[in-house]
Amino acid sequence: MDFTLEVIPLPVSDIDRARDFYRDKVGFHVDIDQEVMPGMRIVQLTPPGSGCSIALGDSIWDMTKGETKPEPGSYQGLQLCVADIKAAHAELTERGLDIAEPVQYTPDDGATFMYFTDPDGNGWSIQEYRRRATEPLHQFLSQQASG
Repeated sequence: MDFTLEVIPLPVSDIDRARDFYRDKVGFHVDIDQEVMPGMRIVQLTPPGSGCSIALGDSIWDMTKGETKPEPGSYQGLQLCVADIKAAHAELTERGLDIAEPVQYTPDDGATFMYFTDPDGNGWSIQEYRRRATEPLHQFLSQQASG
């Protein structure tokens, strides 16, 4: 049985501000923006080419077990991957995103990163994985499953 990670709830203080940030500055697609049940609004956004989305909501945490709910801005280390970090940097800065310049830690594929935060301070990194230009993740996973 496959278990796919497809949605990560993200703690934010203002759903509309976060939706606009992820849509307009980072380029995520808005999949859902509606009240999914009485009193529970969900905004689900997906990065281009991704099989995993983020979910923003005012009552998401009421439906999960646990004594504490995460504070807005408390998530760090969320990661996106791109095949060309320079092109991604240019696109994101053109959208008005305040993002760090790419840093290459070693010449190895997968060792170049850039960083940004959302309006609440949730921290993201973007990793360059050049191999994805010729071997998209979905293709690699299909080959693994059949082999």
